[in-house]
Parts: sequence; C-alpha cells; structure tokens
Amino acid sequence: MAFAESADSGESDPSPEPEPRSWAPLLAVCAGYFMVILDVTVINVAVPVIGRELSASLTGIQWITDGYTLVFAGFLLTGGALGDRLGNRRVFCSGVAVFTVSSAACALAPSAAFLVAARLVEGLGAALIVPGSLALLQQAYPAQAARSRAFGLWGSMAGVAASAGPLLGGLLVSTVGWRWVFLINLPVGAACMALTLRHVARSPRRADRALDWPAQCAVVAAVALLTAALNEAGRRGWSDPAVLSGLGLAVLAAVAFTVRERLARSPALPLSLLRSRAMSGGAAIGLLFNFGFYGMVFTASLNFQHQRGFSALDTGLALFPAVAMTMFASALSGRLTRRTGDRPLVTSGMVLAALGLAGWAAAGADPAYSLLVAPMAAAGFGTSFALTGSTASVMGAAPPAYSGAASALFNTTRQIGSAAGVALGGSLLATATDYSTGLRTSMAIGALAYLTAAVLAWLCVPAKPRRT
Repeated sequence: MAFAESADSGESDPSPEPEPRSWAPLLAVCAGYFMVILDVTVINVAVPVIGRELSASLTGIQWITDGYTLVFAGFLLTGGALGDRLGNRRVFCSGVAVFTVSSAACALAPSAAFLVAARLVEGLGAALIVPGSLALLQQAYPAQAARSRAFGLWGSMAGVAASAGPLLGGLLVSTVGWRWVFLINLPVGAACMALTLRHVARSPRRADRALDWPAQCAVVAAVALLTAALNEAGRRGWSDPAVLSGLGLAVLAAVAFTVRERLARSPALPLSLLRSRAMSGGAAIGLLFNFGFYGMVFTASLNFQHQRGFSALDTGLALFPAVAMTMFASALSGRLTRRTGDRPLVTSGMVLAALGLAGWAAAGADPAYSLLVAPMAAAGFGTSFALTGSTASVMGAAPPAYSGAASALFNTTRQIGSAAGVALGGSLLATATDYSTGLRTSMAIGALAYLTAAVLAWLCVPAKPRRT
C-alpha cells in the first residue's frame, strides 16, 4: 500500500509511514468517527429542551433530529468517491473542518430554522468523514493483525457513541445546557484535525477517477428517500401514503443508479465489485447487525423511560452493559482473527447477539432489569465481535482505488439498517395491542436479523486469515 501522494496530486514531502506500533492514526480517525455517531443519538435527549427554548414546531423538532441523518446517509457514497479521487486524508480533514464549524453554528443557533440548517451542514461533514476513516485505517495499518485491531476499535466507537449518547446528552442538558451537546465537538474536532495532519500519511489522488454526478445524484436520492420513509414509518405507520411514496421513489432512484452505473465509463461503484461475495455479503451483514443493535437500543430506551420511569441519565446508565462489552469484544476479535480468520468470529458474534435478543423476547411481559443485563451485554458483545471481521471482509475485497467507495457502501448499508431497526421498533411499539408485546416482537425480529447475518457470514466471509 503506497502512502505517498501520486505524482499528479500537486503535493510533495508526504508524511512518513507510521510506525507499526503507532496508534496515533487510529486515535485520530476514531475521534472523528466518534463525533459523527455521537451526534446521531445525543440529540434525542436534548431536543425537547431545544424545542421549548427555540419555540420550535413539531416539524422543526423532527428536522433537528432527522435532517442530520438524512444528509449523512445520502452523501456517504459521494464522500467515498471524493476521497478516492482527491485523497482520503484531504476529504477526511475537510469533513472534520465542516463538522466542527457547523457544530459551533448549532451551539450558537438563535432560532430553530438556523439550527436545522446547521444540522444539515453537520450531516454533510459527517458524510465526508466516515468513508475516509476506514480507507485511512487500511492505509495506515497494512499488516493484517494491526489492521484487524484497528478495524475492531473503529467499529466499537459506533456502539459506544450510540449507547453513550443518551447518557452524555442527559448529563449535559441537566447541568450546563443543551448548547454544550454541540460545543463538546469543538475540542474533539480540533484534536482530530491536529492528529490527522501530524500522524496520518497523505493518501493517493486518482485524477482519472471522474465523479459520475448523475449516479451520485441518484444514490443520494435513493438513500435519502429510503431513510426518510423509514423514519416516517415509525411515526405514521407503514401503510401511510407518504411512507409508501417515499419507498417507491427510493426504488426508482436505485434502479436509475444501477442503469447509470452499467453505462458509465468511470462508475462511482462498479457493479462488478458487488459480485464479490465478501463485499456484498459483508455489506448485508452490516445492515442486519445495525438493524438488530440500534433497534434494541431505541426500543430499550423507550422502555426504560416510558414504562419504567427512568430519567434520561438513568436510561444511559441502564444501557451501559451493551456499551461496556463493545470495547472488550472488538479488542478480543482483533487478536483472535490471526488464528481463526474472520468467518468464525462474525458467525459466532451474530449467534451470540441473536441469543441475547431472543432471551429478552422470552423474558416475560415485565421482567426485572437484572434479567435484561445479560441480553444487552450479549447483543453488544456479539455485534462488536462481528464488526471487525465484516469490516475487514468488505475492505479486503475492494481494490485500493475503490477503498473509499467500499467504505461508503459498508457504512451506507449500516445506516439504512439503523434507520430500519428504529423505524420498525417504533412502529411495533405504536401498533401492538400492548407495549410489552410490541417490545418483545421487536426483540424477536432483531434476533432473526442476527441469525440471518450469521448464515450470510458462514457463506460470504472469507474462511482463512488474510496474509499480507
């Protein structure tokens, strides 16, 4: 893997290759990724207070939450294509800068409309950060063992940030105010930028990779419409005309993207890559385990707050078993992959997570919290344990010229899985005959998604450890 810019990059004196045991690039990349995922969940606790203080309408409150997610999900593939063309480090740093400045704008927002606009820009910054993050790790850690550990710790950031969001949000809102939900991104963003520029080598630029704008517009439309329809399904129901229209338009946009990619001389995501079982299977696994994990976090949060009377802070603490296991699982899977390969780890992780959610579904109508600790821990451990191998499977199947696009594909499918898990969980809670039935049904469906991912892992994830 070359670390220097290509000759047409216009840059010289590339940064030196990082030492094999240097974890500064990992720290830099994970800091940016943590900010992005944290902003998906931390806002949920703060948004009622924001709505009151800024006199926001219900629609405005929804856009404060969903606008960020829609732009983030919709522009991931664009961010990946830009990274492959302009250099992943450059695009990653641009995303960090956009995200940090827009976070400051969010914190200083004088009105709900201003805050919504700033959140949309924040989502664009996130879409530039995430695809480059995996590509930079693949570049920084060419050795398979170090790369596996880096991918594992990168993936665990998602679980930690998602589950810590309600806890951190509740703590900040109840002490220093909602504006600090955004202000905390400023020092993290500054540190991320400094570490990246100092310790992450420049990435190759590939000027021959033309940006296929018709395909980019089609995929933005498809992902944004699908995410919007899934978000609205949780509130309106799956048979609502707006939801059905959004799903239909998303399918049409996806068809348009496929047709364009078949005809384009320089496609954004060559369809031949999707014929790789490792890449397409890994992306599908990412969708399924995000569906299960984020659906569990969402429905568990509602259960703890609405049914058990927990505060926002107490809810964050109650979800801690799921968070605590993610870091341990990712570190363990990164160490084991050299001996076992990725397939056994991904498969066993998905089976364990399925058993966890199945245990919750079978625990009864109103189980004591102590009976839910093990299911949450199993879901958190299993998801993080499988993430290292599925990430490595997708990234290993992509040629270096398409590392940003492969990362974007993986993260786009994961984002769609998250939105689908939350939407289905919300819909089941709203439409079931009683709250407990909806919750247990949601957990059972999540367990089924994990089991499906286990089957896909056995069929698609490479069996042997990769050698470099």
